[in-house]
This record gives sequence, structure tokens and C-alpha cells, in this order.
Amino acid sequence: MNKPNGPYGFETLSIHAGAAPDPTTGARVTPIYQTTAFVFDDAEHAASLFNLQTWGYIYSRIGNPTVSVLEERIATLEGGRGAIATASGHAAQMLVAFSLMRAGDHLVAGNKLYGGSVTQFTRTFAKFGWDCTLVDPDEPLNFERAIRPETKAIFIEGLANPGGIVVDIEAVAAIAHRAGIPLIVDNTLATPYLCRPFEWGADIVVHSTTKYLSGHGNAMGGVVVDSGRFDWSQNDKFPNLAKPEPAYHGLTFHETFGDLALTAHGHAVGLRDLGACMAPMNAFLTITGSETLPLRMQRHVENAQCVAEFLESDPRVAWVSYAGLEANKYRALARKYLPKGAGAVFTFGVKGGYEVGRRVVEGCELFSHLANVGDTRSLIIHPASTTHRQLNETQQIAAGAGPDVVRLSIGLETVGDLIADLDQALAQASEQVKAAE
Repeated sequence: MNKPNGPYGFETLSIHAGAAPDPTTGARVTPIYQTTAFVFDDAEHAASLFNLQTWGYIYSRIGNPTVSVLEERIATLEGGRGAIATASGHAAQMLVAFSLMRAGDHLVAGNKLYGGSVTQFTRTFAKFGWDCTLVDPDEPLNFERAIRPETKAIFIEGLANPGGIVVDIEAVAAIAHRAGIPLIVDNTLATPYLCRPFEWGADIVVHSTTKYLSGHGNAMGGVVVDSGRFDWSQNDKFPNLAKPEPAYHGLTFHETFGDLALTAHGHAVGLRDLGACMAPMNAFLTITGSETLPLRMQRHVENAQCVAEFLESDPRVAWVSYAGLEANKYRALARKYLPKGAGAVFTFGVKGGYEVGRRVVEGCELFSHLANVGDTRSLIIHPASTTHRQLNETQQIAAGAGPDVVRLSIGLETVGDLIADLDQALAQASEQVKAAE
């Protein structure tokens, strides 16, 4: 989407990309196409759709007009070629792995990930015959050391959940490309407003749209965005995309669709067979949320910076992991990859460990205690007892979710109110633990 004298700005694209007035009714807002299936013009039209010879809609599991608007918008905001919207962020990760891997294949991933992703990669993927090696992303060469002949991709969270870790995307992308494999970046916490991984060499971006892209905690979803720049035929590693597909009469996705190969495969095979499609209503809500993404992200990072600075100076707090703080080890990487702000999800450690951390969470009144991030409301959780409880303590610590860790997702409220709520919760927790001793 470009104006006559150059590309539109991010704010304009977040409102207009992918959308247009409805040609039949003139409706300015994208309609919710709440239908399971679509009528064919005739038998020949139906055959051409099923053979992937004509673009169009067959069944909402594979594609839906409301969902398509969201796909084009997110692809545009990320600077990508195409996108596949899914039922959740986990579904997006499964779908991209499904397109790239076969039984016996291998994935290398950073170990600074959302706890559910660690479980998915190390346990659920194994049921498909896919192996995963987790490495410390602070040292990019760790990825290179873990690559095997059967490795099909490297996966990182650019801004990692829950600890505010920033990964050197450009360095990891170079390692992936030397091995002839793509770099997949989860950009959920940064969003394309704060970071554009494709500009640093990433090949595929995934999101849980449930978070900031939707923004209001009211719609589940995920998305895979393809840069369109990876050559799937450069080696023999990607037969799903570069070899004939029997289900489509020997069609080869990369040969037929070129830079849309992954996008086409994700819809025609991934959504068809895995079935993890996004609901039209959730797409509509996420489209609506995306329109205010730049405004919301500005306020999120402003508030997060203030809260992080308060916690850093508090004697009841042992440490704060927020890349916006000058003393943070990831500050230089944040300046490079996140120049508009270091996001709004971060962790801090309480003095007193597990019990104090749990009580701080329970003592908050304005922060909501729940397992989500990226909401307009500020959220708080103790990962070791909730989101990362399926991991052992060693894995929890490696993921930045040790016993003393509290995770915050800073919302859009008046920042002074957020600081006051944390202040009283810290005081209350400290008093309760002292009384119990």
C-alpha cells in the first residue's frame, strides 16, 4: 500500500492496510463475514479454486474475507509478503513448523521463551517426530553450535517473555542463512511498531495476536508472516515447499507461488489439515485493535519505563530486568532493535523469594492477576507458580522465571496509580512474611 510519492506512514497503514469500503453496501468498517462456506459460480470455478488455479474463498477454515483483511494488514505492518492468521499464537508456531519440518527434523530455539512455547517445542513437537534444542540466546554462536544436518529453522523471541531479554536478531539471522535455513522471530512483545525483524534479516515472523495487536484482551489469535525473501529451493531441506505436493496433483508451492510459497502452503495445506483457523469475529476485533496500535504502544512503553525506574530504586526489590534501564545488560541491543521503547512486559525479583513474590501478586488491587500480556489493563503474575510451573526449577531460571520473579504487563492507566498499587503490595507482602516467620 503506497501513496503516489512513497509509502504511507505506520499510523496510516495500521488503520487502512488491507481494508476498503465494502463494494456492495459501502460499509466503511470491515464486515464480519460470519459464514462457513462460499458459493461457487459454477463447477469450473469450483474446480479452479480447489486446484489453487484461482484465488478465492471456499471454506472459512482455509480462508475468510474478514480474516484476509487482518492478514494483509499485519503483513504490511511487518513489511512482509503474506500472512496466515491462526486460532492462537501456539497455532501459528505449529503451523510454521508443519510447513518446514517432517518426522526426524530438528529446530534450534532460544531458551528465553514463554514457558508454553518451551513445552510445545520440547514435548508436543516430539509427538510429530520433531526434535528441538534450546540454547542461551545471549551468545549467538550457541545457535550455530546446535545446528545439525536435519535442522530446518532457528526460532527466537526478539523481545523475550517474560524477562525483557533482547536477542541480537541480525547476528542470529546471519548464522541461520549460512546454514541455509530461515530465522523465525516471535515479535509478539515488541510488535512491528517497536521492532521490524525483517529489516534485520529475519525470514518469518510469528505473533500471538491475542496480545498487543488486538490489545484489549478480548480476542484469541495468532499469525505467521512471511518475508517472501527466503529461497526454499536453495537446498533439499524443504520438500514441503520445494517438491511436488501429491494432494494438489504434483503442484510445487515454491515454483508456482514464488515469494508467496509459505503463505499459500500455510492456507492450502496447514489450515486445511490442522484446522487451527482464526474466527471471523476474532479477526474483526483484532482489526479494530490494530488501528490504535501505535498510540497504545507509545503509552505502554512510557508507563513501563516509569514503573521500571520506580522498582529499580525500591529497596524491597532485588533486581529489575527491563532493557529500557541504563544499567540493563540488553540496553545496547534495545537501542538498536527497539529505538522507540523496550516494550511493556518485564520482570523483577523481590527480596524474600517465592513466598514474597506470590504475596505481592495477591496484594495488588489495580493490577489484574491473570495469564496474559499486552492488554490495555495492567497485569501481574508469578510465573514460577503459574505460566512456567510445568518447567522444573532449572528450566524456570533459564527462562527468566525463577522463584523470586514477578512479571508485569504495563497497561494504559495513569502511571502514578500503577506505582502506588505496587508500592502498597510490596509493603503488605513484606509485612506478611515477617509476621509469619
